[in-house]
Amino acid sequence: MDLNTSQTIGSFVANDYRTATVFQKYGIDFCCKGGRTIEEVSQKKNISPDALLNELNDAVKQSNGSSIDFRTWEPDLLADYIERKHHRYVRQTIPALLQFLDKLCEVHGGNHPELFEIRAEFSASAEQLSLHMEKEEQVLFPFVRKMVASKLNESTEAASNIGEIQNPIEIMMQEHETEGDRFRKIAELSNNYATPADGCTTYRVAYALLKEFETDLHFHIHLENNILFPTALKMEKEFKSN
Repeated sequence: MDLNTSQTIGSFVANDYRTATVFQKYGIDFCCKGGRTIEEVSQKKNISPDALLNELNDAVKQSNGSSIDFRTWEPDLLADYIERKHHRYVRQTIPALLQFLDKLCEVHGGNHPELFEIRAEFSASAEQLSLHMEKEEQVLFPFVRKMVASKLNESTEAASNIGEIQNPIEIMMQEHETEGDRFRKIAELSNNYATPADGCTTYRVAYALLKEFETDLHFHIHLENNILFPTALKMEKEFKSN
């Protein structure tokens, strides 16, 4: 991969997800804010762009036989994967996390009032993510599947029967940014999920699960913002040009 400072962060991660570890190391958001260039984030983080490129290059060179190139997947398959893996994970994990956070507030809230704010932020995220995923599953993903089916059948039915997807995608991306901001706040409130000295086992488990949830959400959003959505928009444009 030809690496240069004018590339966007999202393109780096879309080309090779191993680069995500470098961005995570410096606290650089590669999913919701993936449109920024290396030059821009280096300046903001006060990092040498050349040094950052060197680390990214090293990450790309590392052997990783399990790396999956999601760019080669048809968009309907990628939509299925996101729905069955990431949407399912979110729905399964939210109830347990809410229970853990309720318990932490009850037991440790007196000494750690930040827990109440963390619980409030996560509760808001849980509600909004549930609505967000429903919109994707009921509107956007079915449209993507119909476009792929029409392409395979050499038909323009999807393009003629369904409206523009630019606006729905823009709304989804705005909602992604909101959740990215929310989890940045949660990470800050929790000191990057560091259990305090007086923290119990529940404390450690809750913070570990919150961190895992954020990591999964970042990858989930990356797959949509940087791969699925651009591919769907390109496919729709091809339909309209025929």
